[in-house]
Amino acid sequence: LGYGNDIERGKMKKGLFGLLCAAFLLLLEANSAHAQTAQEIAKKAFGSTVLLVMEDGNGQPLSLGSGFFIGDGEIASNLHVIEGAAKGFAKLVGEKTKYDIEGIAAVDPERDLVVLKIPGRRSQALSIGNSDAVQVGEPVYAVGNPQGLEGTFSQGILSSVREVGSDKLLQITAPISPGSSGGPVLNGMGEVIGVSVATFRSGQNLNFAIPSN
Repeated sequence: LGYGNDIERGKMKKGLFGLLCAAFLLLLEANSAHAQTAQEIAKKAFGSTVLLVMEDGNGQPLSLGSGFFIGDGEIASNLHVIEGAAKGFAKLVGEKTKYDIEGIAAVDPERDLVVLKIPGRRSQALSIGNSDAVQVGEPVYAVGNPQGLEGTFSQGILSSVREVGSDKLLQITAPISPGSSGGPVLNGMGEVIGVSVATFRSGQNLNFAIPSN
């Protein structure tokens, strides 16, 4: 009887070990399915990031900026990119087609955010992540068009979360230059956790983004 019980215990242990191994493999697969390489994140971001060219009443270039699709015909960016402009257009990274900006779908002046309407353009929207879940030291990626140089992809880390009144700013080491304002800042899963907004030219790696939340 004792020998039979030992056999049953051995079978139970093997069965439990098998279940634990299967659960561990599933966990590894889940993590690998969410985490992406920098190359994968860049490819996805380029398919949704645009160069914004704003013009004055005479059709002359006024300012350059960046933005990204958050839905069909809807592009998120910084409000300061379009301020003072009479009209403008958006152009996807690597494409020649220009899409006229039809108007504004939503605006948040206090946080320097705007959602622009682009008629007749369907594009893959970037997923919005939870900016409250980011931690100092984790890798981040900034995508934009500095000085009009389309499709610039920068890697860095989240160096701090700054309190600004009742709001927050993400401080990152990924470079942001004029023309990159309004571009997406992504986490390691390719989700937007911020919108590039400013850099201190006299500082080293003092770049800031508006949290996605």
